[in-house]
Amino acid sequence: MIEFLEKDFYGNSIQNWVISAGIFLGAIIVAKVLYWFIGKYVKKITERTKTNLDDILIDNLEEPVIYGLAIIGFYWGFHRLYFGEQVDDFFDHVFTIIFALNITWLIVRVADSLIEEYVVPLVSKTESDLDDQLLPLLRKLLKAIIWAMGIIIGLNNAGFDVMALIAGLGIGGLALALAAQDTVKNIFGGVMILLDKPFKISDRIKMDGFDGMVEEIGIRSTRIRTLEGRLVTIPNMHFSDNAVENVSKEPTRKVVLNLGLTYDTTPEGMQKAMDILKQIILDQTGVQDDCLVSFNTWGDSSMGILFIYYISDMDNLLQVQTAVNMAILKEFNESGLEFAFPSRTVYNK
Repeated sequence: MIEFLEKDFYGNSIQNWVISAGIFLGAIIVAKVLYWFIGKYVKKITERTKTNLDDILIDNLEEPVIYGLAIIGFYWGFHRLYFGEQVDDFFDHVFTIIFALNITWLIVRVADSLIEEYVVPLVSKTESDLDDQLLPLLRKLLKAIIWAMGIIIGLNNAGFDVMALIAGLGIGGLALALAAQDTVKNIFGGVMILLDKPFKISDRIKMDGFDGMVEEIGIRSTRIRTLEGRLVTIPNMHFSDNAVENVSKEPTRKVVLNLGLTYDTTPEGMQKAMDILKQIILDQTGVQDDCLVSFNTWGDSSMGILFIYYISDMDNLLQVQTAVNMAILKEFNESGLEFAFPSRTVYNK
């Protein structure tokens, strides 16, 4: 039996192979036992505490620590074997990178969970939409920075020339940046919308031929629901290059009417028509009391009255306008005032 264990197999004795395999299996068993122990006892203890911090730490440390034990066991068992200097150096570098990535994974999990537990509730309570829009982007950016630092540290400890690698990636990054110009413009446009607040969600806007209600303001694009019911997605960079009309911000809606009375209307009738228009505005709800009424034109077939008033009830624009028009029609008919229509009179001499 001893002779069998001392036989060489790929440059190592069978006894060393068995011991290395035992170390690796032992590390896996220890990791499994630790996983069971945490789930069975540790989590129950942390559930009884008042704070959620220990629950977050246990939930996020559990898997990375277990995988870390398995990696350490495999490294320890493999390090007892000898495959030549080049092979051993290669696997040393691989283990270093894997271990660094495992630690980075642990940090990312803990950081993201802490943000979810403590930062997100605070942001959701604020009145501003800016932090709600920026938080997901900042979370992704933070995770990307942590992963980048973990990879750089892992490669540096593995013996790679990280600075030369970054310099080489810089050329590719420049090409990528040139290709992503529109994306960057859209992101900056979204940030400017959130900072300047030319409009907010549920506002009605007009821009570049589109007229509708804002449904979503994103980092890259904004979505509006047009008056026809269609959903339009507009890249945010267009809002910095084009004028945006916020219809919801107008305090009142100006209405201009040009009314025409027949030429057989007397001066007294014309004055009565203008008085009726002024009284209608005073009696009507949802409009401002001040209005403009003027006998301003001599038309081909009518005498024109310019009538300008302002609707203050912005939620019932059409209803108020209909009520004013119905009142004009009723009062003019009861007063014997006739609206003119295009006509021509021929005189034979």
